Amino acid sequence: MSDYRRDFIAFAITSGVLRFGSFVTKSGRTTPYFLDAGLFNTGGRLGRLAEFYADAVQASGLAYDMVFGPAYKGIALAAATAVALSRRGRDVPYAFNRKEAKDHGEGGSVVGAPLAGRVLIVDDVMTAGTAVRESVGVIRAAGAIPVGVAVCLDRMERGSGAHSAVQEVREHYGIPVIAIATLDDLLGYLEGAPQHEEALRAIAAYHRQYGVSRHA
Repeated sequence: MSDYRRDFIAFAITSGVLRFGSFVTKSGRTTPYFLDAGLFNTGGRLGRLAEFYADAVQASGLAYDMVFGPAYKGIALAAATAVALSRRGRDVPYAFNRKEAKDHGEGGSVVGAPLAGRVLIVDDVMTAGTAVRESVGVIRAAGAIPVGVAVCLDRMERGSGAHSAVQEVREHYGIPVIAIATLDDLLGYLEGAPQHEEALRAIAAYHRQYGVSRHA
């Protein structure tokens, strides 16, 4: 496991963003862990998270010209990631969309830099892939090219079919999904943390029931 992946998991746990227990997802499943990216809600937490996004994007080697954040959680994530990238010498434009188009002032549904070239989408945790579908539509409508999606955590969990949302995005749109960490990384981290032995057993059992195999 890369150091930044391990560090991200430790950071998410100590920040209370990644929690263990019993939670019900939108799909109705009862999951033994939950990552609430909305709890990266201080300047320090958001700034640290953005550095992890920058780590993952740089490690991927993906070629991109700008970043895009889908409303609403993706707005802060894309802006913060653009700042983190600029600190590393990669100053790229960023933009985000509104849920509803504005008909006064600057108007339109996209705020920030004009969508152009190769666009990297930055979001939190991909579940059904709805935000990605909407983002791809907005980007293509502007004549730009979606080239990838960066997320906090790949749960490696089946949706309504046999594939995960990450696999479906890769297959349907032909673009990679860059995750700071995956469920495999989380399980590997917990194996070395005796205080989380109960969570490890519960998450491993959940993955056996709902998980997909390791992504290529």
